[in-house]
Amino acid sequence: MGEHATHLVWDWNGTLFHDIDAVIGATNAAFAEIGLEPITLERYRELYRVPVPLFYEHLMGRMPTDAEWLVMDAAFHRHYSDRRGHCGLTDGADTLLAGWRAAGGSQSILSMFGHDELIPLVRGFGIEPHFLRVDGRKGPSGGGKSEDMVRHLAALGSVDPGRTVVIGDAVDDAVAARHAGARAVLYTGGSHSRDRLRAAGVPIVDTLAEAVEVAGNLAA
Repeated sequence: MGEHATHLVWDWNGTLFHDIDAVIGATNAAFAEIGLEPITLERYRELYRVPVPLFYEHLMGRMPTDAEWLVMDAAFHRHYSDRRGHCGLTDGADTLLAGWRAAGGSQSILSMFGHDELIPLVRGFGIEPHFLRVDGRKGPSGGGKSEDMVRHLAALGSVDPGRTVVIGDAVDDAVAARHAGARAVLYTGGSHSRDRLRAAGVPIVDTLAEAVEVAGNLAA
C-alpha cells in the first residue's frame, strides 16, 4: 500500500472484540443492583450513547447524580469483568488485521476500555504486532473519545489524519474521527442500531471485511 497508505484506527469493544453479549449481561446485572428493569439488546442499541450518563438519563428519566453514576459504573465493570473471558475476536478480525499489515497498511487501536486491562487482552489474542500503537482509557470512564483521538494520532507521528479512517461501532467513533480530521466507517455488530448509526452521516457496514474495504476507498 506504500508510504502514504490509509491508516486504520480500530475501536476495541463491540468492534474487534465481540463482547456485546457480555455487555448486555453486565448491564442487566448492574441494573438489578440499582432497581432498574432489564433491557433487551435491541433496546440497548437504540438507547446507548456517550457520554454514558446520558444512557442512564434515558432509562431513568433524569440524569444520575455523581454518586449514583459511580455506583452504576462500578457495578457494570465488576459484572463485565466476570463475563468478558467468554468473549473472543469478531469473526475474521485476526485475518483482516494480518492481511492489512501484510499488504503494507498501518493500523492502531484506540479504546475507551481501561488501558491496563486492554493491553493484556490484545496481547492474549496474539494480534499486538499488527498495530503501531494500542491506547486505552487512562482517565475516568464514561466519556467520549474525541480528545483521546487527537492525542492518539499525534502520538503516531507520521500518520496523516486526512488519510486515517476510524472503524468503530458507535456514533462517538465518528464524532471523534471528525474532531481529529479523520474519516469513519461504522459497524452494526456492536452497541448501536443501524438507525442510530445513520445519524453520524458516515458509511455503515455489517461486517469488518466490508469496513476495511470501504475504509481503503475512503482515504484513497
